[in-house]
Amino acid sequence: MIDLRLLRAEPDTVRRSQEARGEDPGSVDAILRADAEGRAALAAFEAKRAEQKALGKSATGLKGAEKVAALAALQTIAADVRSLETKANDATQAANDLAWAIPNVVEDGAPPGGEADFVVVKEVGIPRDFAAEGVEARDHLDIGQTLGAIDTERGVKVSGARFYFLTGVGARLELAILNAAMDRAMAAGFTPMITPTLVKPEIMTGTGFLGRHSDEIYHLEADDLYLTGTSEVALAGYHSGEIVDLDGGPLRYVGWSACYRREAGSYGKDTRGIIRVHQFHKVEMFSFCRAEDASQEHARFLELEEAMLTMLELPYRVIDTAAGDLGMSAARKFDCEAWLPSQGRFMELTSTSNCTTYQARRLGIRERRDGGTQVVATVNGTLGTTRWIVALLENHQQADGSVVVPIGLRPYIGGLERLVPPRA
Repeated sequence: MIDLRLLRAEPDTVRRSQEARGEDPGSVDAILRADAEGRAALAAFEAKRAEQKALGKSATGLKGAEKVAALAALQTIAADVRSLETKANDATQAANDLAWAIPNVVEDGAPPGGEADFVVVKEVGIPRDFAAEGVEARDHLDIGQTLGAIDTERGVKVSGARFYFLTGVGARLELAILNAAMDRAMAAGFTPMITPTLVKPEIMTGTGFLGRHSDEIYHLEADDLYLTGTSEVALAGYHSGEIVDLDGGPLRYVGWSACYRREAGSYGKDTRGIIRVHQFHKVEMFSFCRAEDASQEHARFLELEEAMLTMLELPYRVIDTAAGDLGMSAARKFDCEAWLPSQGRFMELTSTSNCTTYQARRLGIRERRDGGTQVVATVNGTLGTTRWIVALLENHQQADGSVVVPIGLRPYIGGLERLVPPRA
């Protein structure tokens, strides 16, 4: 939820944010009108209630006809108070409903526009020239099947389209990547967490994942619980309704969980292999910090993500995501995209988002500061996921069907220097 105080004080800032996202700036005026009506209704209710209290106090000393008249007047005022209270509650709720539907205010510097309007911040590493090597770049599924690492055929048989088995070195490779990510996060001061993958509606709503993209989420109607597509949801809800202590710095957690996404609307996109799947594993960083520290924390998360990509020796680029592709909660988002040789393009591997105070305000997470309590900020970022296997296999493939294991990953996969096809 956006800060209504900001919206009242700087409505043009929120209007510009809406325009940058490709949203209707008129929604700002609708919220302002509803907010004004709500505050006016609340003032009328409080004035009438004060009148009721004053009359009730004065009536205690009356007798006879005067007291009868006063009591009759009190009954009339009481009915007015109830009516005004209902009106004030309804008006306030209407303003809050409108405010909950508006996305976070975009951070200054984020490029305007939609999915294709990102800005490339930098490119790191040089993609291999397979043609110069006289080698044809095979795709990750072909490589994975040769290695006995990926089995999509049986995944479909057991669970349906976009499911798979990671077998043998495939399973070991995923565990290696995720364990390396956990180690890197813990070395940076993050507390490791194994998170729930089912959450209540209020937690899913609070993080901003329900709404226009709710068709991406699996819902268990019998239990009214949602399967999470990222441990960000559970981690954000961890301190919901609490007052946290940030005097010692941000509270940093790193969650490992299975993740579930329906991939609605992505038919025909990356359906081969394990790029877009319904179930995967992910290591996610999450931080509760002070609002004034959120941008610095965001930069820290990006550095950690780049360090992981460097450890895996992957050529990649960092993009500044356009406002219209941010999602509801993010004010700024950077994606790291690895080079995909088989398709000759960059593919998103990880992202980090600064959600400022948007999620914490919706979830009721505050800290005590001089002068009272203040809403905290949240930052999230992915440090490793199943999809990283795709980039690793394709970028480190060899002509003989083997795959070289990056040096930094070898301690996590039993010291293997190379993944080789099993003997026939």
